[in-house]
Amino acid sequence: MSRGREGAAAGGAAAVLLQYLRDQNRPYSAQDAFGNLQREHGLGKAAVAKALEQLAQQGRIREKTYGKQKIYFADQEQLPAANDAELRGLDEAIAALSAKVQAAQQSCRHMEAELRELNGSMTTPEVAREIEELRKDCANYMEKLERIKSATNHVTPEEKEKVCSEQKLYCKEWRRRKRMRDLGQGLHGFGEDS
Repeated sequence: MSRGREGAAAGGAAAVLLQYLRDQNRPYSAQDAFGNLQREHGLGKAAVAKALEQLAQQGRIREKTYGKQKIYFADQEQLPAANDAELRGLDEAIAALSAKVQAAQQSCRHMEAELRELNGSMTTPEVAREIEELRKDCANYMEKLERIKSATNHVTPEEKEKVCSEQKLYCKEWRRRKRMRDLGQGLHGFGEDS
């Protein structure tokens, strides 16, 4: 490429980069600017770096160095200053957008809570399976109840009371005899020691 064509390419890149930095109004490294503009404008990495250096030397953009890396950004003093009415309008727009963001966040939280609730609940097929299992259990219990009701070997309340009282009596007698046996062994052992 001839020197004249390189200058024209650098001049075109400089115009594109200046407009891009003003439109975005944020800092970019040469690598970031190249990556963002390469596809759209077909600029080469060397052309971007050279154009940014040239714009910084001309004072049309600002340059800051962080370690080995340089960043470039639009000169804020060259941008038009906003008047009080524009600032108030921007503040109102910010307040309106903040209110919309809060409403959207509240709606999002509500939907997330609803989603958690729905994820925790059973699906229709799961409910149908659960109902079927419960019906089977109920039928089994009803069958068992019918067998118990139709049985002929029921125990009457009087027979039950008699058995319970006999059991209490036998337990009481067993405890009394066990105590006597334990006491007898203790006395027997006492006599042998002396």
